[in-house]
Amino acid sequence: MNLVTTLLLTPTQLERRTLEPLLSPSGRRADSVLELCGFGPVAAASRTMQLIAVHQPAQVILVGIAGALRPELEVGTARSFRQVTCVGIGVGTGANHKSVGEIGWKHWVSAGSAGDEPEAGIGDVMPLAPNLTDPTELGGELLTVCAASANESDAALRLARHPDATAEDMEGFGVAVACYFGGVRLQIIRGISNRAGDRDKRNWNIDGALHAASALTLKTLSV
Repeated sequence: MNLVTTLLLTPTQLERRTLEPLLSPSGRRADSVLELCGFGPVAAASRTMQLIAVHQPAQVILVGIAGALRPELEVGTARSFRQVTCVGIGVGTGANHKSVGEIGWKHWVSAGSAGDEPEAGIGDVMPLAPNLTDPTELGGELLTVCAASANESDAALRLARHPDATAEDMEGFGVAVACYFGGVRLQIIRGISNRAGDRDKRNWNIDGALHAASALTLKTLSV
């Protein structure tokens, strides 16, 4: 088996069809491989853990599309995010939702830990490891959701609860959990395909978003 330093992940075949030629071995480092991680946080976490076991990479980069929660993230651009937050697991729905952390739990507490130390286990927010420094290429908080915003009200509610959030995806937190258990650093690069809550695909730019995400991925691989 060839040595794999970087495991590149994308959720769906739709994303892979565009990204694969843009991230071809001739354009990226020879010690990287592009794989599918699946759609949504559950499949993404499970498949990423399996791929880490197979490839044993030094780092993982999740690349794909996302919906912008803020107007400064223009459709057709891309960002590498500083942290990822789990949204939707906990108690209640809508305005009544309380996250795992808000009800005093964690997603995971290591064996033997009392669980009350701030650094113990996995909370609602996980840090990422972007290696880019240009502020125009960095996003703040990425929300991982089980269901994308269906309308502007959904997006506004999420932004009210997470004022530092800039975009939403459906795999990032699951991949981050897998990387935590695998002891692998993670970067998440997302191209902005649409405004969160806008389900009219005539306003979307998936191709432009993936081209921007691939360019940012190649840049981070060259750093």
